[in-house]
Amino acid sequence: MPASTRLYVWEGVDASGAPQQGQHTGRSPAFVQAWLRQQGIRATRVRLAGGLRWRWPQRAGKADAPGFSRQLATLLTAGVPLLQAFEVMARSTVNSAMAALLVRLQQDVAAGLGLADALQRHPGWFDALYCNLVRVGEQSGTLDRQLEQMATMLEKRQALRQKVRKAMLYPALLLLTGLGVAALLLLEVVPRFQGLFASFDKALPAFTQWVIDLSTGLGNHLGWLVLLITALGFGVQALYRRHLPARLWILRGMLRVPVVGTLLGQAALARFARSLATSYAAGVALLDALATVAPVSGDSLHERAILKLRQDVAGGMGLQQAMEADALFPPLLRQLVAVGEASGALDRMLDKAALHYEEQVSQALEQLTTLLEPAIVLILGLLVGGLVVAMYLPIFQLGSLI
Repeated sequence: MPASTRLYVWEGVDASGAPQQGQHTGRSPAFVQAWLRQQGIRATRVRLAGGLRWRWPQRAGKADAPGFSRQLATLLTAGVPLLQAFEVMARSTVNSAMAALLVRLQQDVAAGLGLADALQRHPGWFDALYCNLVRVGEQSGTLDRQLEQMATMLEKRQALRQKVRKAMLYPALLLLTGLGVAALLLLEVVPRFQGLFASFDKALPAFTQWVIDLSTGLGNHLGWLVLLITALGFGVQALYRRHLPARLWILRGMLRVPVVGTLLGQAALARFARSLATSYAAGVALLDALATVAPVSGDSLHERAILKLRQDVAGGMGLQQAMEADALFPPLLRQLVAVGEASGALDRMLDKAALHYEEQVSQALEQLTTLLEPAIVLILGLLVGGLVVAMYLPIFQLGSLI
């Protein structure tokens, strides 16, 4: 090998979107990239071969439908043809999964498929609701506007989901941290005090003895306890995913929990109203809109309720009348739907309902955070403080014990 050339390891994507990798010699990474372009491969990574390099395990790219929609809508609005828009987006993205998706979409559309039909081949990225709205945009010549509306809808849905997860994550981490500290005290600190108390001739206080017994039992059966909790967790998860009656029972129970149930229910109603408003405003028939909105409502309980609405509407009932039969749809939503049906502005009324429930979710999150944080701190304070008091109680009573 000439002194001016080096061996490079490359990774890329071929014309069909399949990932490729290999090695090639060249004077610089740019020469290797040029050679790969001649071979019909778009390079995603070129580095010198040799040496020890440790890398984090790569995760598959996540679906970014909002970003895809916003960028494609911007290019189409600027007058860029669809195939050229895919090429521009593929060159500008740093996500290899997105790049492969864009290559496949470009090939499918160039082969004669409509955009909606091409998107349907990638259900991990685009659900039925998304594809239906794209089809409406293609048929009506308003694809750029539909993509903008979908980007807005998906961004709001994503923001709502992130708010809920963030509100749930902080108390959970706080609780797990406190339980970890308590477990550390029981497994490491309490046994040390137990050795000290063994030299006392008199009986220990009942509270101290109970903590010592708890520490001993936890230390003797920790492995079985962890195994039991793990098995129980996986069992509940499998039951929730695979057994519909159990999943519905769990969801109904969660909706009855104060504050948390209100939060989950209003989040589902916000997703339902937002998605149905976007679909109906795009010109999708109500029955078709309900069928595609149901799976994106967020949980199986609301999905079944929405499909029941569709059955009742198909049987001749109005949407508001069909909602009367299910307590999952509150009076405010039913009233707004009734006004929308009577005035021919159902999409605007549903949009108002979505805004209302999104605001209610934000307020419920603030209320939940306000209630949970001091409650968890109080519980953990009592737990950890109780353990400390239990260990020092014999020392406080040292005069009567020795």
